[in-house]
Amino acid sequence: MTSITQARSLHLLAIASTMDAMDSKRPPFADRIDSLGEFIAGQRRTAEMSLRQLAAKAGVSNPYLSQIERGLRKPSAEVLQQLAKALRVSAESLYVRAGILDENELKSFDVETAVRTDSALNERQKRVLLDVYASFVKENAQAQEEPADHEPKEK
Repeated sequence: MTSITQARSLHLLAIASTMDAMDSKRPPFADRIDSLGEFIAGQRRTAEMSLRQLAAKAGVSNPYLSQIERGLRKPSAEVLQQLAKALRVSAESLYVRAGILDENELKSFDVETAVRTDSALNERQKRVLLDVYASFVKENAQAQEEPADHEPKEK
């Protein structure tokens, strides 16, 4: 090997080792952002929307949305909410993927709160939905309390 070839090889090796070190120093939220971007891109493709269409519906620029999808940017809660609305998915699911909301907090978000705070429903509709929900919950609780080997008696 000539000295020029050796020098070039050493230079490339130094660059590669620096890049490896940079990869290991990724911020802890980087994997979450990557998966968030992948999820948003997947939802966009499922909805058969182009990047440009989703950006327009969400009120963000094309380059910014592209950076979010590629995991280069961490969007704010407001931008996530706009994207969720445009994609017709829950904002909470995006918050969890972005690390803004803990998955355990999401589980504590209950149906009754969602119905009561939904401004698209009038009071009568809220009452009916809550009654139906309560009846389902009660029915499922009773079914779980019955012993597994209990069968209805024939008359």
